Amino acid sequence: MRQRAVSVHQLVLQDCGADCAKFQKSELEYKFNKKALERPYTSKHSWGKTYGEHKRHLEFSHDQYRELKKYAEEIGIFFTASGMDEMAVEFLHELNVPFFKVGSGDTNNFPYLEKTAKKGRPMVISSGMQSMNTMHQVYQIVKPINPNFCFLQCTSAYPLQPEDVNLRVISAYQSAFPDIPIGYSGHETGIAISVAAVAMGAKVVERHVTLDKTWKGSDHQASLEPNELAELVKAIRTVEKAMGSPIKQLLPCEMACNEKLGKSVVAKVTIPEGAILTLDMLTVKVGEPKGFPPEAIFDLVGQKVIKNIEEDETITEQAVENHVKKVKC
Repeated sequence: MRQRAVSVHQLVLQDCGADCAKFQKSELEYKFNKKALERPYTSKHSWGKTYGEHKRHLEFSHDQYRELKKYAEEIGIFFTASGMDEMAVEFLHELNVPFFKVGSGDTNNFPYLEKTAKKGRPMVISSGMQSMNTMHQVYQIVKPINPNFCFLQCTSAYPLQPEDVNLRVISAYQSAFPDIPIGYSGHETGIAISVAAVAMGAKVVERHVTLDKTWKGSDHQASLEPNELAELVKAIRTVEKAMGSPIKQLLPCEMACNEKLGKSVVAKVTIPEGAILTLDMLTVKVGEPKGFPPEAIFDLVGQKVIKNIEEDETITEQAVENHVKKVKC
């Protein structure tokens, strides 16, 4: 298990380009009551006769977490974990993780949120199984204590079907909580939906990762294999570049196309010197040389021409008195 965890670390950073590896840390006696741990667990994914035996088989020790964090630092990747109960958060705080991840199961656990927020570390809070009303309450609890946090849109189903993703919640969160980053935690198959989340403005993307989807365990099917994670990271980096600026303007990269295909105002008929331009004298074509751009055509109406203009000739600044050429911007 430890070797698999280390392998995931190495692949995530060196081959896939992700920024952080996140695990899940539980102190089982604090996360589950006795009956939950003692109940028989007969699932095909079980690693023990009871749910407690199953979870103990999967849980890394404190020493293993220290080893993983040290290894992460050696290869230059951030390391953290979801603290699945208050004692797990205490351990992660001692481990000096860069931020706390709050799993969806604790998002409405308000005492847990308060205690975690008071630690002063950044918080990434998932919102699976929650309502908008609950998320407003979470915001009101965390914000006064620790303003450095973000929400992730999340649906807690494994694997998640596209119709249950509800990416529009990202926009709703952006409107409701404009002063914090909004992200996405996905459990769907493939990468397209996660890439779409980035295009909608998600600042954080969380996905489960496995080395083999056929391994025993219900999470593997909803996880990405390394080649998929690499594709996702590459696609996200491309979308981040493509988001660009909200300012619409003629760009330097468009100049060649504009020179070749950009149209100008052209004389529809022969126009004598001294004539006052009317709309029926003018048309728009790709012309040589370039003249007034099409959007200036209405401004030219009523202007006086100061030279003869032949039919099909471009209307240039030099042909119009007090010319008012409009510049694209």
